[in-house]
Amino acid sequence: MSLVQVDELCVTYGATPALSHVSLRIDPGEIVTIVGPNGSGKTSLLRAIIGAIKPFKGQVSHAHDLKIGYVPQKLHIDETLPITVSRFLNLQGGVTSTDISDALTRAGVPELEKAQLSQLSGGQFQRVLLARALIAKPDLLLLDEATQGLDQRGSASFYQQIETVRNTTGCAVLMISHELHVVMSASDRVICLNSHICCEGTPAVVASAPEYRALFGSGTGGALALYRHEHDHGHDHADHHHQHTKVVE
Repeated sequence: MSLVQVDELCVTYGATPALSHVSLRIDPGEIVTIVGPNGSGKTSLLRAIIGAIKPFKGQVSHAHDLKIGYVPQKLHIDETLPITVSRFLNLQGGVTSTDISDALTRAGVPELEKAQLSQLSGGQFQRVLLARALIAKPDLLLLDEATQGLDQRGSASFYQQIETVRNTTGCAVLMISHELHVVMSASDRVICLNSHICCEGTPAVVASAPEYRALFGSGTGGALALYRHEHDHGHDHADHHHQHTKVVE
């Protein structure tokens, strides 16, 4: 059974349509990336999936007792506030020191537990936000433009960690991004969105699809190659049912 099923979703703001007849699923254990230009409806789709907005038409269904972890694009913290990473992760309450240590380890930064938030780099802070999302041991991890502001190498490192999280915990991942750098190659399946679903399939298939190139051009190829060169191919994960593409006129 799918963790999330979206059927014929339409979202409007006043008279302005944001999403038109979008249907998709997220299955257990897979990494799905939604790519699209600014204004393509990516944020509206994510908000509809988590229930923050009500669809104009269509519906979003969740598996029973679905646990979702959310990694935001950014989180503003007062830089003068003296708070450690451990204390920050404990703010939601009901969290043990073991929970914190385990989450930071899964996020790839176990050494940051006693560090001050104000001293972290942008990449380190995103790892802490990832750990925060992992504490509840989610079935589905949602990332909303989670590497915005990081350079390409930092983004590659972050998305490789996401693959490690999926491989070690079994959680599914849905990533929302307008970046075309390394994000696609971290995915089992890519969905290209521009108010409607233009095309979907494996990263290589989508990157070569005419509908994708009409939106983004062909410049992604070099970034995909860079990612694959640095990537540990032993962690590749792509089931045979993901090896397809669907193009929507």
